[in-house]
Amino acid sequence: MKRMFLCAFQVILYATCSCAYYNLALHKPAWQRTDYSQSSPWGADKAVDGKYTDRYFTGNQCTISADKQQTAEWRVDLGSVVSINYINIFYRTDNLPSPGPYYHRFAGYFVYVSNTTQREDGYLCFHEIQQVDRTPTENQTISCPVHGRYVIFYNERRQDVTYPSFYSQYVYNELCEVEVYGCPVQRYYGENCDLPCPENCQEQRCSITTGECLGCVPGYKGPRCSQACEKETYGLECLSLCGNCSDSGECDNVNGTCLNGCKEGAQGDKCQTQCQLGRFGESCLQNCSSHCYVSSHCNRFNGECLGGCDHGWKNLDCKQECDDGKFGYNCNQSCGRCSDGLQCDKINGTCLNGCSPGFSGNLCDIVCPPGFFGTHCLGVV
Repeated sequence: MKRMFLCAFQVILYATCSCAYYNLALHKPAWQRTDYSQSSPWGADKAVDGKYTDRYFTGNQCTISADKQQTAEWRVDLGSVVSINYINIFYRTDNLPSPGPYYHRFAGYFVYVSNTTQREDGYLCFHEIQQVDRTPTENQTISCPVHGRYVIFYNERRQDVTYPSFYSQYVYNELCEVEVYGCPVQRYYGENCDLPCPENCQEQRCSITTGECLGCVPGYKGPRCSQACEKETYGLECLSLCGNCSDSGECDNVNGTCLNGCKEGAQGDKCQTQCQLGRFGESCLQNCSSHCYVSSHCNRFNGECLGGCDHGWKNLDCKQECDDGKFGYNCNQSCGRCSDGLQCDKINGTCLNGCSPGFSGNLCDIVCPPGFFGTHCLGVV
């Protein structure tokens, strides 16, 4: 009942007020940079006490900061991160018709929403250098559909800035009321704050008016985060690319894990790591041939030995022995005149059963010298 009365009163006083949301600033802790005095009755809390029918300085319903200051700052702590729609500011008027006598002090103000007490960490909801005299009016509504804990009012007069001539020399808070309308729990939206944000909204944060997510959890995209990442993408905002996944190249849309293993030459959950030395193929499950000329060095995709084959072996993967009659590195040498045809040691070419008549040497490749003949050239003419 109390809330309904306040809303009805605000509509009469301030035509743009909407009563659908909660005034989250009411009676919350407030702070200002400089009080008017130590015993000032115009402390920071006066701007959130729900009273602003008397906007004269003796009405005891407005906060007033110290005189002759180059900066003025005030903030309210909403208690937790909440979903904000808009902010109403009612500045001091001394109960005179608008524009009142203090618009020049109000001119050029800033409004921030932050998750910390530092305005620099927050979102700038409003700032404008007013160029028209007698602006801004003392009643302001600022649309600021963001999430945050602190609403910060700030104004300044810098020595390095040339302001319009009607601006005051100094700045003051002089806030009779600051209302922050929104939903007290950030995971809800709508005029009655009873609609849950879509389930895939990051930190359950969504627009207080439309329910559109203000960011998606990893693996999803779209205004309401209802669309999974497209093929071969994953993660936050679907900006990460899948690794070398097998089959269609798809990976888990949330964490990037390859669902069906890795393509040739890659390993790991995300298939983003090259095969270790000595391994190749899909998910690096195969061993390089032990007969690679450079031990265990092979192409990580197809197993081809990078330095050729060891003596006695052939083919790209060096897994087949030399054909009969061949031996040595990559099987590129021919056996000599062995006694049993072309049979020789496939590694060093030594004839296993001696040489054919008329030849000698370890490889049986030396013709008997003149005057000698027979096996191993032992016969003499």
